[in-house]
Amino acid sequence: MAPSVDRQGYWGRPTSTLDWCEENYVVSFYIAEFWNTVSNLIMILPPLYGAVQTFRDGLELRYICSFLGLAAVGVGSWCFHMTLLYEMQLLDELPMIYSTCVFVYCLYECFKQENCISLFPIALLLIFSVSVTVVYLQWKEPVFHQVMYGALVGCLVMRSIFIVTWVYPWLRPLCYTSLGIFLLGFLLWNIDNIFCDSLRASRKTLPPGVGVVTQFHAWWHIFTGLGSYLHILLSLQIRSTYLKYRPKVKFLCGVWPTLHIEPQKTS
Repeated sequence: MAPSVDRQGYWGRPTSTLDWCEENYVVSFYIAEFWNTVSNLIMILPPLYGAVQTFRDGLELRYICSFLGLAAVGVGSWCFHMTLLYEMQLLDELPMIYSTCVFVYCLYECFKQENCISLFPIALLLIFSVSVTVVYLQWKEPVFHQVMYGALVGCLVMRSIFIVTWVYPWLRPLCYTSLGIFLLGFLLWNIDNIFCDSLRASRKTLPPGVGVVTQFHAWWHIFTGLGSYLHILLSLQIRSTYLKYRPKVKFLCGVWPTLHIEPQKTS
């Protein structure tokens, strides 16, 4: 975490329980952690496009909610890092729990009939989300949130590996790419936390353009945002394959992967 000595800016003294390694109010008087803020665009714009495309393809609401949930995390994280206010921290961290619960539901219910709604897993995930929220509001310990989020991610990893190992092995590249990118972001998140003093010292000697590269929490946003987005594509691929649709990967502007679903032709 960041040392306590930082500049003051538009949003006043931070009230959040976390203050990351990026120096506060260095780039802008109005944005506490500039690079940690703008890096959230990758979690906002592509998922919004994905939600619109999923709606156009007429797919189930759960996948639209997955994309919108990821976008909500991006918006919440933007507000948190821009202000470093406790209320905005909750707007970042709690949607991480809620959106990942949607991911879990999608992946564990992918081999059911179309538009089938399973109340039991919904109830379990709802109880989990409410319990985490109540405990976290009373016990303002970030490690608790991180462990609960990690548990949900662990459920996704186990289920994904099972499916690509035993059901759809041709989806292994997408699965392991998503997982690898996410883990790379997690590695950089830890480096940013553990070696914050050294990173801050190095930025004082490096040219500004090079110093930006050492903003590893911003890279955490980029890699986990991309990894989460690819996970939703994987979940969509699994579901559409089971429903005998024809998923087709297209690249927006020749760079960004998107999934377009076409109904299976009937003879």
